Order: sequence, then structure tokens, then C-alpha cells
Amino acid sequence: MSLDKEFIQNNFKQKLTNMFAEDIDESNKYHYFEALSSLVKDYASKGFKDTNKYYLNKKQKQVYYFSMEFLIGRLLENNLINLGIKDVCEEALSELGIDFNEVLSVELDAGLGNGGLGRLAACFLDSMASIGIPGHGCGIRYKYGLFEQKIKDGYQIEVPDNWLKNGYVWETRKTEKSVIVKFGGNVNLINENGKLKAVHENYEPILAVPYDIPVVGYHNNMVNNLRLWSAETVDKDFDFSSFSNGDYLKAVEYKYSVESITQVLYPNDSTEKGKLLRLKQEYFFVSAGLQSILRRYEKMKLPLNELDKYIAIHINDTHPSVAIAELMRLLVDEKSMPWDEAWKITTNVMAYTNHTILAEALEKWPVDMFKKLLPRIYMIIEEINRRFCSEVFDRYNGNQAKVNEMSIISNNNVRMAYLSIVGSHSVNGVAKLHTEILKKQELKSFYEFYPEKFNNKTNGITHRRWLIQSNPKLSNLITGSIGSDWIKHPLKLKDLEKFAHDSSIQNKFACIKKDNKIRLSNFIKEKYDLNVDPDSIFDVQAKRLHAYKRQVLNVFNILDLYNRLKENPNLDIVPRTFIFAAKASPGYFLAKQVIKLINTAANKINNDRSINDKIKVVFLENYGVSLAQNLIPAADVSEQISTASKEASGTGNMKFMMNGAITIATLDGANVEIREAVGDDNIVIFGLTAKEVIEFYKNKNYHSRDIFNSDPRVNKILTQLTNGFLDVSNYEFNAIYDSLLFNNDEYFVLKDFDAYVKAQNKINDLYVNKKKWQEMSIVNVANSGIFSSDNTIAKYAEEIWHVNKIDLKN
Repeated sequence: MSLDKEFIQNNFKQKLTNMFAEDIDESNKYHYFEALSSLVKDYASKGFKDTNKYYLNKKQKQVYYFSMEFLIGRLLENNLINLGIKDVCEEALSELGIDFNEVLSVELDAGLGNGGLGRLAACFLDSMASIGIPGHGCGIRYKYGLFEQKIKDGYQIEVPDNWLKNGYVWETRKTEKSVIVKFGGNVNLINENGKLKAVHENYEPILAVPYDIPVVGYHNNMVNNLRLWSAETVDKDFDFSSFSNGDYLKAVEYKYSVESITQVLYPNDSTEKGKLLRLKQEYFFVSAGLQSILRRYEKMKLPLNELDKYIAIHINDTHPSVAIAELMRLLVDEKSMPWDEAWKITTNVMAYTNHTILAEALEKWPVDMFKKLLPRIYMIIEEINRRFCSEVFDRYNGNQAKVNEMSIISNNNVRMAYLSIVGSHSVNGVAKLHTEILKKQELKSFYEFYPEKFNNKTNGITHRRWLIQSNPKLSNLITGSIGSDWIKHPLKLKDLEKFAHDSSIQNKFACIKKDNKIRLSNFIKEKYDLNVDPDSIFDVQAKRLHAYKRQVLNVFNILDLYNRLKENPNLDIVPRTFIFAAKASPGYFLAKQVIKLINTAANKINNDRSINDKIKVVFLENYGVSLAQNLIPAADVSEQISTASKEASGTGNMKFMMNGAITIATLDGANVEIREAVGDDNIVIFGLTAKEVIEFYKNKNYHSRDIFNSDPRVNKILTQLTNGFLDVSNYEFNAIYDSLLFNNDEYFVLKDFDAYVKAQNKINDLYVNKKKWQEMSIVNVANSGIFSSDNTIAKYAEEIWHVNKIDLKN
């Protein structure tokens, strides 16, 4: 898009007048943001219209990516970059006396996701639009998202993330495209003209209202769509009769009960009500999305039995897997298609990504709950399962044990991962190691049954967000060194490697890192009144808080280092700033205790003058995309220390690598592929391998108390958790203590402790040699292009979705 600054200035002034009846000199940064964003949305709208028109007229095959999360972050700067008008807009506003960066800072992160799953979905949408793949997102418009994290007295406190309090400038409500989603009721099968027909009665109708958000491609005129669904009442929001009779609560309770479906991300499912609400959420957006897709498909006047030639639907983890049964319902019940034909189309349309190895994350639903809430869907799943079990029975010569093992419905539960596999034509893991574990262990029986379905697609990140936008100085240095082709073709970042030994580039690289660290130091000082040294090593662990991610192992190393400094304040180490950022699920007590432990240790260490500021510990609250964009470019060390075999892939590891951080890691998830890319000399690996971990689980021959008794460092740290050393109650950290000793350290924290301390000592020694460190950092950046989501999406498009790239630029 080519616009001059005078044109933008005039448009901007007009927007301020139209939206707020204000001139520039009487307005404020919030109105500037709204006006500029609205203007940019206008600029994108023509591409939005033209792209959709092209898809319709050309009968283009399209991809629909179904996900519970889309962690899209702020969109203003991202859209300016992708439209190619960031520089001219910044110049235009600057001439009007407006601080461009202050305007950007006004935007709130959209509360549409939590961790890697949601950020991956956002990166994938960006890459689809940017490399020319006709692809859209389908999800939920959460009113409050997950939660806003506050830290009070070291504890995580959850408060509503009211990100929609001032509206959302990027969305457009499409009331006329609303659909009805049905819950509960009863279903009867009747004979009509010799065919069985399902009649659904006495159901609760919920109105699903779509909100569309443009997904702008990079410099290519393509604008795809992220459609988010909001739950509303069908015919009445307010019971006037009840209100008139004085029953004020009843007057509005139905409205609130309906809207609760799209209030928050991941309601606490430790209760029956929470489980029911989560299942409602999943069916709600899946049914709405599929109805919308079929309605759009019918506009193209194409035969329904060719649906799989024009539509690809991707299930991002098990949350949307009910889509398989819902598409069958729509085809069989609503469109009167024979079962076998509908099943063939459904399996050809559907593809499934598995994101986990943890058994508790492979969703299953109680049969009684499922049957009551979704009676027709349960009937369809029963039939899918009956036919599948018959196949298994025949394949394995009547082996009923095998049938029971693989059945979708088992032990009074509906196993959604199994439904996803049976009802899809493709099942992919998200890293080479993860996929092999699925094939050889977790989903071995299904791999043996459907070997042709299983494949790997290692996750990726969009370099436009995580390098160009987050680290513009480094991006400019790269372009100045190797040209700009890497922006469109990220694999060309490899050309940077030839500058790894160049002293001039190393020095510039170091200066950029220092600038980023100073910026983060200033943020920490302003927000937490804590001085951190930008010349210290910035060691960062930023990810969801979970026991297998082992933030506690990081804390134990910090406490060990602190103990060593107490014994010898003159210990010869490079000063270290340990930075944590993580949210714990509200119902996950152990994870919340780890947050308390981090903050308690930070309080003790940061206020101990005797260690001469050799180490500082910082917990950054409310981790999200925008905070990550400040944090990741400043990191020297990337902590990727999950228990081997537990992390499916990780994408934070890729973001840190792309910004020049050195990875300290177990051989887990995509860390394996990062090591392959950069070589052993440019990463620090430690700890048990996946094979060793699996063997320990199998043989049950690990005893954590043996390490407690044999390693005085471990003994001392664990004792310090419970003897008042940390200036809290002796009972405060019993849950952590018990998990490691009485529950036998499920994630091998104590087993890997010694190896981790040695790896951290190696980090210290490497950092002393500044030239070597800069060389390692540059090698990491140079080899990060293979982890661009552009490459990942190109493989999805070719190998799973069978959809071609298109060029709208010309």
C-alpha cells in the first residue's frame, strides 16, 4: 500500500472529527489510538473485501483453523508493518506533534488466549495471510479472556481481564450472519419415507453472533478473517414481567447464563459446573463455525458432495474435536446425505494437531454429561464408535481387549483425542520428538492402525512479529548485512552466519542487546522499583506455569547459587538477573505455590546486601504478548528446561533463539531441532533424555529420596523450604516439598539438579568470553529461519490441506 503522509494526516484529522468531534490539540493519546486504528482498519478493508470476493468468484479452496485460543496481542503496529505504512504513519503523526510510540502503547492485548497453543494459532493466521494461503480462524470472543494476573504478597491473584471495556476497534459485528446453536432437549429418530430422521425437540437455543477481525498479510494485498463467536439470547435479554413483579434477579439471570458461555477462557473444570461450561464452549463455537462455513460454501453453488475439494478444517488440539460429529450431524440431518458419503467427506475435510503428551490434557467427557448436553451429537459419536470398533474387531481377529483399548467411548467417558484421530485424514505432532513419542508410545495403537495418517509438522513463529516488530534494531542490522530478502524468505537468515566472526557485526549486535536490556531494566525499575544491572546476564524463563516445565528447578539453582554466595560473597561469577514470567491456572495449587516460592526467594535475595547484588530475581506479572515483545529481545539466556518427553514442542524457545538468546535446555520438544540447527557449540544441553525418562517411568526405579540423602545441596535447599529460612511459615511450601519427596518427584527435578547446575556454570564461563558469546548469538539468529511459521504453514498447505498459494498482489 502506497500512501503519502499528507494524505494520512488529512484522513487522521477527519477521523478525530468524525469519531470524537475534536481537533488534534484538544484530543489525547487514547483518542489518537482509536482514530489511527480505525483509519488503518479502513485501509485494510478494501483488501478484506477484495480477498473475500476473489475466494468466492474463483471458488478457491479455503482453510478454517478451529482453536480455543488466538493469542493475537496488539494489532496496530502489526497491521501497519504488514500494510507497509508504519514509517509514513509515524512520520505523519510526528509532524502533528504526536508521540507515535505512546499511541501504540495504548492498545490492550486481546484476551483471547493463554500460552503457546494460542500464540501458535495467531502466528499461523499471520503466516497464512502473508504467504498467500486462503485461511481463516474460528474461535470464541471471550469477554474477559483468561484473567489478569496480579501479585500480592508473592501470591498470584486473578482479576477479570476486562480487555473489551472500551470496545475493540479491530472487530466488526456481523449480526446478520448469526446462527442458532442447540443444547439439551431430546432427540427422537422417526421413519420418514423409508429413512431415519432425527427430530430434536425441547432444546435450548443460543444465538451465536460473529465478530470478524481482519488478518492482514505482509505486503501482498491479502486480508483473511478471524471470526470469533459471542453467545447471546435468541429473543429476549430482559424479563420485563419478572422485573415488574419485583423479581429483579430473575429478570436478567437467563441473559447472564447464556452469556457465561463466552465470558472466560478455560473455566475451572475441577467442578461439575465448570466441566459443563467448558463443553458448552467447545460445541458452541464449533457448531457456529461449521454452520457458517456451509452457508458460505452454498453461496458458491457447488455440489455438497465435493465439499472436501473446497474446504479444509483444522482442529487445533482436542478442544474443537466435536467438530467431527457436528459436521456429520449437519451433513446427515440437515442436508440428508447418506452416512457413508458424509463420513468420507468429513474425514477428508478434517485434520487434527495433537499438542500434548500429558494424559490429563487428552480431553475426555463423562458420558452422562455429554449425552444430556448434546444428545444428537452423542448418538452420532456412538455410531462412529460402533463402526470403528467393528473395524478394529475385524482387523485384530476378534481381539476384544484391543477394541476396548481403542474405543472412543470407554469407562463411561467420551475420549475426544480418539474421536479426532478416527474422524480426520491427518494427525500431526508438533516436533520430531513429540511425533515419535505419539507414534511409539502414547498413540501407538492408532499409529499401527492408521500409519498413513500420522506426520510431523514442527511448530513455528512469525518472524514479522517476533523479530521485525519486537526487535527493529536487530532487524535493521540483519537487513544491512544480508539484504532484505530474508523478510519474505526467512530461510535466507542463514546468510547471516558468515558474519558470526565479524568483529564489527558482533559489536553492533552487542550494542543492540544492551539497548534492549536497558529498556527492560527501565521497565522493571518503573514498575517494581527494583534496580537490575543491564550488564548482568539476563536469564529468562517465560512460559505457562506447570510442574513439567520445571520453574522449580530454576529456583533451586538460584537458591544454590545464593547459598554459595552467602558462604563466599566474593565468588567469581558474572552478575545474574533471573527473570520469570508465567501464569498458573487458577485451580492449579502447586503451580501457584511455585509463583509464591519465586517471589519469596526474590524478596530475600534482592534485599540481601551481603551478596553485593551478584544475583537478582524478578517475577514479571501478567505475562502476555506485549510483555514478551519487550522481554525476549533483552534475554541473554533462554530457559527451556522441561522434563524430557513432556513438552510437545515449545515456541518460546524459537522466539528467544531468533533474538539471539542462548538456549539452556533438555532434549525435549523442538529443543532437539534447535540443537540440530545451531550445533552443540551454540546451545547448552543437560539432563535426562526422553528415552531415559520413559524408562524410569516404566521400571519405577527412581527414588528421589536417594538424591535428598546423597546431595547436600539438594538436602539444604529442601530443608530451607520448611525451616523458616525464606521468612515465611514453615508450612508454606509443603506442597512443593511433598511433591518432590513424598510423591517421588514426578518430573525429575532432583534427578536433573546436578546436571542443571553444571550447565548454568557453563553459561557463566561462556559469557565471560564476550566474543565467543556474540558469535554464538549470531549463529542462533542465523539458524532461526527454519522455525518461521511461514515454512510450517507451507508444509501444512502442501501436505495436509492440499491448498495452493495465491498471489493477490498483482
